[in-house]
Amino acid sequence: MSEDLKIGLIGAGFIAETHAVSFTRYLNNARLVAVAGGSRAKRLARKYNLTNFENIADMLEGDHVDAVIITSPHHYHNDHGQLCGAAGKHVLMEKPMSTSVESCNNLIEVFDQNNLRLMVAFTQRYRESNFRAKQIIDSGKLGKISMISEWGLVSGGMASYPAWQNTAENLGTLFGYGIHNLDKLRWFLDCEAVSVSGQIQENEKGVEVNSMGIFQFANGTMANLWTGVGLPKPGIEHANYRSYVVGSEGLMDVDGYGALRFCPQGGEWETLFTQAPVDWRGDGAFQLSRMASFNSQNQEFIESILENRTPEISGVDGTASVKMALGLYEAARTKSVIQL
Repeated sequence: MSEDLKIGLIGAGFIAETHAVSFTRYLNNARLVAVAGGSRAKRLARKYNLTNFENIADMLEGDHVDAVIITSPHHYHNDHGQLCGAAGKHVLMEKPMSTSVESCNNLIEVFDQNNLRLMVAFTQRYRESNFRAKQIIDSGKLGKISMISEWGLVSGGMASYPAWQNTAENLGTLFGYGIHNLDKLRWFLDCEAVSVSGQIQENEKGVEVNSMGIFQFANGTMANLWTGVGLPKPGIEHANYRSYVVGSEGLMDVDGYGALRFCPQGGEWETLFTQAPVDWRGDGAFQLSRMASFNSQNQEFIESILENRTPEISGVDGTASVKMALGLYEAARTKSVIQL
């Protein structure tokens, strides 16, 4: 494929604009050309010189686009993914992949049948602190990992997020945001969770806002997850996408938006790397301190298409994290340990 890939967007919110910035400012071998869906699609089209299609199906017809970034609310992911797969378009699906394990498996099937790439967006894998932590784990410097504690805690409540997130069909903050932590656990350990127990707290709409889970992995590692948006302001500093890793030969403290610290057994703590802070005001959120992880992820999506190979984060990965999140919800509902 000699020409640049033509990329379309489904959805037009903040994450859609994040991808628009990534594809228009930073990437190679692809260009963003179209957007469909979402109340802000016309504004996004004007701002980034895109074609705005009134209907998603119209954008998918013919050769308008080669690939699509799906950023719509979670409960639309299966329908939009199926449309893209049937139309012969590769997809980068924003997390979570879908809202059930069955629909995830159905998406994998349609993309495999049509020899199309399906990648799930988990940018925490591409945050530099996390990426370097993964290298340390894989090097064996920590020895056998016995425990990991995962934090995903922010203040502000559901008002901090899009209104659609505070609806029952989109399940809750564990599913929408803590799922990053679940994927990170699998990625760090290169292993699957086999059981989960836990508790959740819901708001007046019946939407989960805080959750705690304990996971057992096939290799014997225990992991807990503490995630939620129900903290009073100002919240707990450096508690979002934070990992504490306990190994037989050392310890590691990983802040996805801050420092990576390592301590060998009997040694002293050392800071190995510190992320540049993200300025969330205005265009600050689109500077490299935040965008670098999106750029690496999106470039990998492009290269997987051009090289006709499975992307680094596949539909199988997306399905596994959905299974973990739904398992925690079921464990809380039944007050039992759920086998995954």
